Amino acid sequence: MPITAANITLVVACALVDGDGRVLVAERPADKNMAGLWEFPGGKVEAGETPEAALIRELKEELSIDVTAACLAPLSFASHVYDDFHLLMPLYVCRKWDGQIAPREGQITQWLRPRDLFDLPMPPADKPLIAALRDAV
Repeated sequence: MPITAANITLVVACALVDGDGRVLVAERPADKNMAGLWEFPGGKVEAGETPEAALIRELKEELSIDVTAACLAPLSFASHVYDDFHLLMPLYVCRKWDGQIAPREGQITQWLRPRDLFDLPMPPADKPLIAALRDAV
């Protein structure tokens, strides 16, 4: 597949890190593509949004928490070719948010040490991000 601007999808992801150094991951619900795989919270960047604004919106929509851009630290990114699009996904780390995490989209969440993420079934784009996260947390 030739890469063009038309088939690049920009998605943002966040490694929420708690006071014990654990990272929150969510299982994709049965009604979504790649159901059953574990991923970092986040989602697509909409037209006119910055990656940070998209992540703030997605974390509120998915997990009921409020995050500010100042609390989002860029860590790494994934570039992965799927069958019908090319995914570009920056990963941010966030250690501070307001509110209690309450999943709103039927997803199951769990807190894991970064080294334990290697054992989870994850989308191909998420897997390469684990080593950078392990080394940073």
